[in-house]
Amino acid sequence: MLVVPAAGIGSRLRSPQPKALVPVAGRPMIDWLIDLYADWVDRFIIVANPASRTQVSEHVAQLGVPATVLEQESPTGMLDAILIARPVVEAGIAQHVWITWCDQIGVRPVTARRLAAFCESRPHAAIVMPTCKRAEPYIHLQRGPDNRIRQVLHAREGDAMPLVGESDIGLFALSRRAFIDDLHDFASAVLPGTGTGERNFLPFIPWAEARGGVVTFPCDDELEATGVNTPEELTAIDRYLRSRARR
Repeated sequence: MLVVPAAGIGSRLRSPQPKALVPVAGRPMIDWLIDLYADWVDRFIIVANPASRTQVSEHVAQLGVPATVLEQESPTGMLDAILIARPVVEAGIAQHVWITWCDQIGVRPVTARRLAAFCESRPHAAIVMPTCKRAEPYIHLQRGPDNRIRQVLHAREGDAMPLVGESDIGLFALSRRAFIDDLHDFASAVLPGTGTGERNFLPFIPWAEARGGVVTFPCDDELEATGVNTPEELTAIDRYLRSRARR
């Protein structure tokens, strides 16, 4: 299964459409994600906001893919959006649950293949995830002397960031146990971020590292880590996707 939190309204993109339906390189973002992951997941779980749920549901229905569209009533953060999918995951038999943000459409197919391969070879890892090194990171995975992830620094929360850091790329694979049990236990105690007031999913990474282990591998291109949040990012990813299509 693939869980896609897509409750954003895309206000920074200045688009009248739900963020998941904003076109990039001629296609809605959700279409790029479905094409990218269709070979690896058996169902898409898309979490929309109340205003966009009908529009997103109708669009996805036209694509003819196995999908469930759920609703996040209040914008309380990515963690809560992901947790909404728990009953659907529990009702299924998937042994891994993939998660990606709806605007993370620059991920390359080879990265998805590597993620699937690591899930197969490391089935008991709590999380498998690609990362990338980049300058002026928005997110930094801070590791300890043993190379295990100890903390996630987040510029949006006001953390002091390094000049060059290691970032996630908005794509994660959780074992079934980690999604159903561990994430629930983590969420029962986590507080909203001091800068955003939202409950963030990313602090679950060091929490899971200390319990079930986290497996990381490098992606090929730092543009894979770029989400489409601003007109400038939309232009950059539009150009990136079109250039890949011409190769």
